Amino acid sequence: MQKVHHRLRRLRSEEGAVTIDWVVLTALLVSLGMIVGTMVWGPTESAGDRVADYILAQTTLVPEH
Repeated sequence: MQKVHHRLRRLRSEEGAVTIDWVVLTALLVSLGMIVGTMVWGPTESAGDRVADYILAQTTLVPEH
């Protein structure tokens, strides 16, 4: 009976609750970052391709020595 009371007291303890809160918050922030990164990646990649094409199309004059 003593073990049952000890286990119940341990289950009611809030010592580990803070750790669980941090794990859940961190998981949410990482998930949010991945979602935002995915949303930004597409338009950024196409804009980068357009800039690269523009730069490649430019002619430069290199002076002869």
